[in-house]
Amino acid sequence: MEHNRHHEHGQDGSCGSQEMNSGSRADGLLLAYYGDDFTGSTDVMEALTWNGVRTVLFLEPPTEELLASRFAGIQALGIAGISRSLPPDEMERELVPVFAALARFNSKIVHYKVCSTFDSSPTIGSIGRAMEIGAAAFDDQSVVPLLVGAPSLQRYTVFGQHFAAVGGMAYRLDRHPTMSSHPMTPMDEADLLRHLARQTNRSSALLNILDLEGDSKRLRERLQLRLAEQPGVLLFDVLDQPRLQAAGQLIWELAEQGNRFVVGSSGIEYALAAHWQQQGIVKHGKQPQRQASGGGRASAMLAVSGSCSPVTEAQIRYALDHGFTGIQANVPRLLHPDTAAAERGALLARAESVAAEGGIPLVYTALGSADEQIGLARQQLEQAGLSASDTGRLIGQQLGRLAREFAERHSLPRLLVAGGDTSGYVMRELGIYALEALQPLAPGGPLCVCYAESPQFDGLQLVLKGGQVGQEDFFLRVLQGQ
Repeated sequence: MEHNRHHEHGQDGSCGSQEMNSGSRADGLLLAYYGDDFTGSTDVMEALTWNGVRTVLFLEPPTEELLASRFAGIQALGIAGISRSLPPDEMERELVPVFAALARFNSKIVHYKVCSTFDSSPTIGSIGRAMEIGAAAFDDQSVVPLLVGAPSLQRYTVFGQHFAAVGGMAYRLDRHPTMSSHPMTPMDEADLLRHLARQTNRSSALLNILDLEGDSKRLRERLQLRLAEQPGVLLFDVLDQPRLQAAGQLIWELAEQGNRFVVGSSGIEYALAAHWQQQGIVKHGKQPQRQASGGGRASAMLAVSGSCSPVTEAQIRYALDHGFTGIQANVPRLLHPDTAAAERGALLARAESVAAEGGIPLVYTALGSADEQIGLARQQLEQAGLSASDTGRLIGQQLGRLAREFAERHSLPRLLVAGGDTSGYVMRELGIYALEALQPLAPGGPLCVCYAESPQFDGLQLVLKGGQVGQEDFFLRVLQGQ
């Protein structure tokens, strides 16, 4: 099923990508990026913002008029996307116009942002296919730099093998307790270039952790040795901050030579920011210009979750033990067109009842990957001729409508949305067209402030949480604004 990306906004200065000025320049941008899922898109905004680069995340490429009127002086912009959940043909329909729009911005670097656990397969969220589309959009590109590790997120690439930590222990991706059994893109290969080779025929090379030691002269010499192999992709190992900064230096120098299209996690931004600060290009410690009222503990909050990750399961259980009231959806009823409205209405009534008593409603679809609701939902989708990749869209739309209806009836200062695929559809239902990071809560899950068509949602505080983001008490941290 093709996703309709082009959402029409109102007349308050927001925009859709069809309105993009073909001559758009947006002078002064250090970086423009596209995130392959919504929660991952906030990772990049967070990495840049806390390192002194004012960044705004949009749902569609903004017009020059919008940038000039509401976002003058920003140094980076992002486009929140959904390509991680799409098959290759739908990825092409999604990415070709977005890359064309990003190419027209006069940014130093254009980044296709992927998850730091490299979630992808030849049939869903193919990073290799995204590279091919990006290379075509930037046809003067000789090599595509690839960096996935991010020490601040406990993600490491060592001699091309990728590791992710959970519970204080780092696992190779193919042995990771969550990623090795991911319901959509299970990882059975920790060698990133071998995994990528299943998705593209582009040749590859590796700058390993030993190559990334030494002074700038030695770094450049090793880079030239790898480039002499004429690879289509160049992967950078990342183990620690010094190597991260070394990678940032080389990626920046490659961009200055014309290779401005890069692929990777938010480790790209951490690497670049480290180099930019060392060079005095940016200063650490800048804060967002827009301030939202009601910092600290929220006077009221709604939480909705479409995530089935074990991390989110533990967070929901912790929240229910610490003052939140759980409301589990009947997912088959929520997905079926004949019963969706009634199920949503029942969930809304229960959430309103909780809020009326001073409680914090938490509406969720599943408690972990073993929840029986997941199997029932898959059966229903199969009977309807739909695929598992449609789950995020259908659940996201219904949870988004629930959040909108709740917010329209109540003063809602803060909203938490858990689930990478869910988040984008919730934002669209609320008419939100841009976000700016406001306060750190946990790596990958900042408190954000919204720009929206409706005054009711303009200024709403919002947290978008991916499945692997946050400690056990994350929901409570969102409520308390800590």
